[in-house]
Amino acid sequence: MAAAVRIMSFAYSRGAVPEADLVADMRFLRNPHWQEGLRHLTGLDPQVGAYIAGDAAYAEAMAALEARLLALLDGGAKDAHVRAAFGCTGGRHRSVHVAEQIAARLRAAGFSPNLVHRDLAAPPRDGIDDPQRRQTQDQKRTAFKVDE
Repeated sequence: MAAAVRIMSFAYSRGAVPEADLVADMRFLRNPHWQEGLRHLTGLDPQVGAYIAGDAAYAEAMAALEARLLALLDGGAKDAHVRAAFGCTGGRHRSVHVAEQIAARLRAAGFSPNLVHRDLAAPPRDGIDDPQRRQTQDQKRTAFKVDE
């Protein structure tokens, strides 16, 4: 029986970290969400991947994650079950890109990871694309205005 490898991306803003053997918080990488041309894309889009990969910490982080997962897989029995979860704020950019890249690296090493993007289809939760939330935020700002 071959090792069972599950790779998941998720959003910290959408709930608890999934049960996993390895959880990596990718929020230290620069966030494509704040780039106007990248906001509505995802970690599956090459432009987003290039932006994330351009972060100075990216290459070292990816190498360390790959090495850690390979150590877990190679150090365990051939029927090992390894679950790795990669999170970012919204679960649409950084975590998705990193999960895809790690899955590709594991495939190149001879494994067949099951890849799941838990929150990829969820809309951003910062109010930019949510008129009701934007209105609520505007009301809060107005409520605290002081007349001069």
